[in-house]
Amino acid sequence: MGCTISEAAKRSGLTAYTLRYYDKEGLLPFVDRTSAGNRDFKESDFEWLNLITCLKRTGMPVKNIREFINWCREGDATLQQRLTMFLRHQKEVQEQMAELEHCMEKINYKIWYYTKAVEAGTEAVHNNDTDEMPASRKPKFTAANVS
Repeated sequence: MGCTISEAAKRSGLTAYTLRYYDKEGLLPFVDRTSAGNRDFKESDFEWLNLITCLKRTGMPVKNIREFINWCREGDATLQQRLTMFLRHQKEVQEQMAELEHCMEKINYKIWYYTKAVEAGTEAVHNNDTDEMPASRKPKFTAANVS
């Protein structure tokens, strides 16, 4: 016997409500049911839940995740569709990461700016400041070195 929905929720970090929603949306067709009709999560289901969570966190719509899961159930005839979907999603995630990198640069600049102002006790410290933020404060992460 596997896990109940509440046990699966704890283990996956998702809520039971989210798991029920995923099931209703067709994202959990692989989850078995007990004779009483309750969901019975097995070990391999958690691998699927991890992938679904990853895809959701990176912005993939439920509709696309459902389509991917259905393609997996259809077998090898859909390998190219699955690859194409992941290549497209990879590009979207790389674009998101580049946007976040740009935002991080702004955040790091503000941290540097306010740290310097707090140390001086005034923002006026920046009035005649032609200094740029030191390279040591700039983010080391780039979307290019992730792929």
